[in-house]
Amino acid sequence: MIAAAAVLATGSLLLTACGSTTSSSGSAGAAGPAAIPTQAIPAASADPALAALLPADIKSSGKLVVAADASYAPNEFKDEKGAIVGMDIDLAVAIAQKLGLTADVQNADFTSIIPGISSNKYQLGMSSFTDTKEREATVDMITYFTAGSAAAVKKGNPDKIDPKDLCGKKVAVQTGTTQADEVKDTRNPDCVKAGKPTIPNDGDKFTLQTDVTQSLMAGRDQVMLADSPVVDYALKQTGGQLEKLGDTYDSAPYGAIVNKGSQLTKAVQGAITALIADGTYKTILDKWGVSAGAVTTSEINAAKS
Repeated sequence: MIAAAAVLATGSLLLTACGSTTSSSGSAGAAGPAAIPTQAIPAASADPALAALLPADIKSSGKLVVAADASYAPNEFKDEKGAIVGMDIDLAVAIAQKLGLTADVQNADFTSIIPGISSNKYQLGMSSFTDTKEREATVDMITYFTAGSAAAVKKGNPDKIDPKDLCGKKVAVQTGTTQADEVKDTRNPDCVKAGKPTIPNDGDKFTLQTDVTQSLMAGRDQVMLADSPVVDYALKQTGGQLEKLGDTYDSAPYGAIVNKGSQLTKAVQGAITALIADGTYKTILDKWGVSAGAVTTSEINAAKS
């Protein structure tokens, strides 16, 4: 999963980051975090033709069990009342409605979601998962959004971090994300080739994106890497205490996750396609300020790498 989750703790909003090859928040300071959007999304009308594609057990249950790591705002996170909210959550609810179902959204650690899908604990994973060939070997991925990776530092970049050269710098990432893989598989090997010190520990890894952001805010790390929408949202939520470093890079699609070869695959793709066509999709992305990542078509297992 590439992207920041906001969790309310001791009066300040904490934020999150995104998805990797195995299964994808930061902390807000006291400088007035941005308000969480409260716009209501009109219920999506059920499509009987799509509902007919559902596996019998899901159709009879009347619900779609959805897993999300609620630490990755604005895509999936908890509001001040503890409810799971975000762009992915609104989309999951709309997908379920389009299929004539009710969404049962459950919080789960990012790295546990794909195994949970494979074991039928969950039926749909909506948690900023970047679509990759490695993931497609285990689950089906239905694309619905595009995001890239981005870096953030403290305002003013006091350590003069160069986003293209993080060798020897203390870098915070969320465990299991594409950014964690990037540090281990790309950045550090490049540092070795250049004869430079590597990023310590292959990056400081945290289970929650909120802890990634917190570590940067506290000065324990010098830079954080996360999905671009997560970084953008973290900048707002921290009241200007952080800044984006350089441009977004390595853009790739997010994929909704279902069990490999499931009848649910075509049903979910059809639901996403219908939501794009009827405008519900655009309304949800506009609500969360992430319309830059909108796609015009949904594809199944379309990873390039």
